[in-house]
Amino acid sequence: MNKILLHVEGLAVLVLSLYFYWDSQFSWVLFLVLLFAPDISMLGYVVNNRIGARIYNIFHTYTIAIIIIFVGLLFENQTALAIGLIWSSHIGMDRMIGYGLKYPTEFKDTHLNRV
Repeated sequence: MNKILLHVEGLAVLVLSLYFYWDSQFSWVLFLVLLFAPDISMLGYVVNNRIGARIYNIFHTYTIAIIIIFVGLLFENQTALAIGLIWSSHIGMDRMIGYGLKYPTEFKDTHLNRV
C-alpha cells in the first residue's frame, strides 16, 4: 500500500507541475528539451555506485526543484520558475513510474523497488 501511495504522490506532483507550467504559458519546446536534463546526474555512476547514487539523489529530490521554484516566484524570474516546474515534473514522473532514490549498492536498487 505504501508503494502505491508513493506512485500516486509522484502522479500528483507531475499533474500539478504540468498544470502550473501550462497556466504560466511557458514554452513546451523548453519543457521537452529540459525534461530529462536531471538524468545527466547518472553520469556519476561512471565513477562508482556510491558517488553515482549520491549525485543522482541530489538531482532527484524535490528540494532543489522547490528552491528554484521559490526563487522564481520571489524574484519574479520566469526562467527559474519554468526550470523548477520542469524539474519537479521530471521527479514526479520518475516516482509515478517507479524510479526512486538510489541506494549505493547499484543503480537498480531504489527506495520504491528494484527496477
